[in-house]
Amino acid sequence: MRITYACPSCDATVSSDGIEARATLACTACGAAVAVPADAFNADPPPRLRRCVVCPSTELFSRKDFPQRAGVAIVVAGFAASCVAWAWRELVLTFAILFGTALVDVVLYVLMPECLSCYRCGARYRGAGVGGTFAGFDLETHEKHRQQAARLRAGATHGS
Repeated sequence: MRITYACPSCDATVSSDGIEARATLACTACGAAVAVPADAFNADPPPRLRRCVVCPSTELFSRKDFPQRAGVAIVVAGFAASCVAWAWRELVLTFAILFGTALVDVVLYVLMPECLSCYRCGARYRGAGVGGTFAGFDLETHEKHRQQAARLRAGATHGS
């Protein structure tokens, strides 16, 4: 399994493979080590992720491993092209562009693999062992963690 996370010490992006067999993860920028908790993976083979390795959160969500900005760019490009075709009064071309964009979206959705993301720290897990009991994105859980992080930042600012 592969993990990509922001180092808690220096905020550098760190990627590491084979985390199931490791006791610690080391940052390539600052050398800080993150201990892999013993309860992060289930005991039965094959190893499945049960909680985040970087932070103590058990709240993870399953999503497609595709950059959201690229997906939005595809939709915006399809919309813009269909608007141009509509301005030229090419009705068939307009709908062909819209349906083509939708088809590209469906094909990408089917072909892209799943990954897990942590609500709290944003760590992303890819590869074998990322399946399991984690549901899709939940806005309420995301908002809870976003507000908690904002309160911690505000407390750190006021405490200085």
